[in-house]
Amino acid sequence: MQSLWMIAASFLFACMGVCVKLAAETHSAVEITFWRSFISLLLMYGLVRLRGVSLRTEHWRWQITRGLVGFVALFSYFYAITLLPLATAVTLNYTSAIFLALYLVLAGWRMRTGMLGALAVGLAGVVLLLRPTLQAEQLFGGLVGLGSGVLAGMAYFSVRELGARGEPETRTVFYFALVSTICSVVWLAFSEIHAVDRDSGLILFGVAGFATLAQLAMTRAYSRGKTLMSATLAYSTVIFSSLAGALFWGEVLPASAWAAIGLIVLSGIAATHFSRASPVEQD
Repeated sequence: MQSLWMIAASFLFACMGVCVKLAAETHSAVEITFWRSFISLLLMYGLVRLRGVSLRTEHWRWQITRGLVGFVALFSYFYAITLLPLATAVTLNYTSAIFLALYLVLAGWRMRTGMLGALAVGLAGVVLLLRPTLQAEQLFGGLVGLGSGVLAGMAYFSVRELGARGEPETRTVFYFALVSTICSVVWLAFSEIHAVDRDSGLILFGVAGFATLAQLAMTRAYSRGKTLMSATLAYSTVIFSSLAGALFWGEVLPASAWAAIGLIVLSGIAATHFSRASPVEQD
């Protein structure tokens, strides 16, 4: 039952989301992105050295592209968390599974009837979640959250391509953290920077710490467990996030929002299943 590691990962990702929302009270989304990336960079460098993984790569273009897209996706996700109920932001980010499936189709994978149905259900869920459940002032945040899902799906596609080219996962995560840190520093050079005190420092460390632990647990679930079960259990992050949102900020989603979340979750699970099919044979 190695797939159960995904439940631990989901809980940790939800804890990360709570820390992001708390950190947003004193820091901007790009500052949170910087600290998450920089601390993760230090942790990943230590892990790379511990495992003896070389940082030399022949796939600089893919690594840089993955890093840039991942940075924008991460910033968008954190920004959406500051604007929306936690469960809503998490759900919109998790549309990444749907968009990853779409990118695979565009890359030449077979468009099965089931895949088409999954994409249609996912789109219906997104429309239902954005229109009736978000107030006018939250619509922008909803679009940012959806954008984070679009970009995250693109980043995951790059990760798959790097894996197919033999790049170790630790090296890819290291370069993602490196590129995100550099991009954040450039952005912060033209932005206001807020001081970090003991309380905010602990929260910012929590963002990076929970994220790193969650990624390790997620990696174990996918590498040792069943892929589809792990992908399905990943959506428990939405449940943990909704409970955290209700506990800390009194966020209660209406029935229509939960119906939309259900459609998106079902679509993501189905898309993950059909994405495992063999690519279409080229003529």
